[in-house]
Amino acid sequence: MARRIDVTGAGGVCLAAWEFADPPKADPPRPAEDPGGEAESDAPGVLLLHGLMGRASHWAATARWLAGRHRAVALDQRGHGRSDKPAPAAYTREAYVEDAEAAVEQLGLGPVLLVGHAMGALTAWQLAAKRPDLVRGLIICDMRASALGAASQREWADWFRTWPLPFASLADVRAWFGEHDPWVERPNPARGAFYAEVMHECEDGWRPVFEPEQMLSSREAWVYDAHWEELAQVRCPALVVRGLDGELGRAEAQEMVRVLPRGAYAEVPDAGHLAHYDHPESWRAAVEPFLGQVITG
Repeated sequence: MARRIDVTGAGGVCLAAWEFADPPKADPPRPAEDPGGEAESDAPGVLLLHGLMGRASHWAATARWLAGRHRAVALDQRGHGRSDKPAPAAYTREAYVEDAEAAVEQLGLGPVLLVGHAMGALTAWQLAAKRPDLVRGLIICDMRASALGAASQREWADWFRTWPLPFASLADVRAWFGEHDPWVERPNPARGAFYAEVMHECEDGWRPVFEPEQMLSSREAWVYDAHWEELAQVRCPALVVRGLDGELGRAEAQEMVRVLPRGAYAEVPDAGHLAHYDHPESWRAAVEPFLGQVITG
């Protein structure tokens, strides 16, 4: 069971944070001469940030795995999941970063390990650049640092209009996003399951828990700009992870690693944009060595 903890974000927005397990208990104190490892209580807290249209539950498998060693909390970011849905003007980059900053401080997670997917990864590295005192390590999953441009934003607006809303059932949601969506190149049941998690039942059928125009507003805040300068300001250890079939190309990922002062690189084989969700074991294998370095570093 996940436990909800409310966080007050920028502008008073109520954010839902989810802890997927009880905080780990510290080992009994070791004598000074004991060469054994670090007590579990010294392991950094973890804040997990989903991508655009995502929700905290997409991190459930990762959070439960991390909870064996860390206090792992996933955040429903503004406009997503169970968090407040303010007006479109409230979806600025500054607001998203301030929300994450508030979550780290109010939940007592700092210095924290930030784990972000797509938009959540951008929020994570912007917070790491802004508040190096709060961040111990950073994992960036499938997010580009380059500008995507106006054409990309138009494509997304057009894509939202193709959604056959409302869906009659969750099975229809899974089928459309897993097979019939024009953006799907080949059947992808995990993608269908991913989108089924962000739907809720309304009087006329199943609709997303978010408003598409709010998602476009959120996206507009980053697609026209590049984010290399902020990446270069990240001083903590940082891991750039990509699925081999994801949206982040190998050349750009390796350039991100070069720009990061303490960057490292990992790949998740046979995975796409949702590597952490549809290939959790391979994702875990890719990030586990870095986690060990952050804890012992």
